[in-house]
Amino acid sequence: MYRDILLCVDLEDESSWRKALPTAVEYCRAFGSRLHVLTVIPDFGLSMVSQYFPEDYEAKLLEQAGARLHELVREQVPEEVKVQHIVAQGTIYHEIIQAAEQVDADLIVMASHRPELEDYLIGPNATRVVRHCSRSVLVVRN
Repeated sequence: MYRDILLCVDLEDESSWRKALPTAVEYCRAFGSRLHVLTVIPDFGLSMVSQYFPEDYEAKLLEQAGARLHELVREQVPEEVKVQHIVAQGTIYHEIIQAAEQVDADLIVMASHRPELEDYLIGPNATRVVRHCSRSVLVVRN
């Protein structure tokens, strides 16, 4: 039923993958799907802010994120599951939707936490992905 599954993880927050990753792996096993594991490095937003960082800071950050993502997958995903690693940079929900389109994902798997007051004002990424994406989204509650 699902050929390509996109799993979204935050490398700084274990709760973003602790339940979602095993769920995605089980779906991959059940359907023989490919797993695309995505992490997004948020952009600084203002060029004024980025001027305070070293010139090659973004490249190093992306490289480190890629290494950490490979390590997470090596430790947590069984070898029989085919995996593609994706590191993106930008607005989190936008990059998730864009990655889902690029890999032609049939399903997006992501974690969500209990909404806090600030989430009602700004909106969590899972809510935005569900609202704006044309793909199926499985939100795994923590």
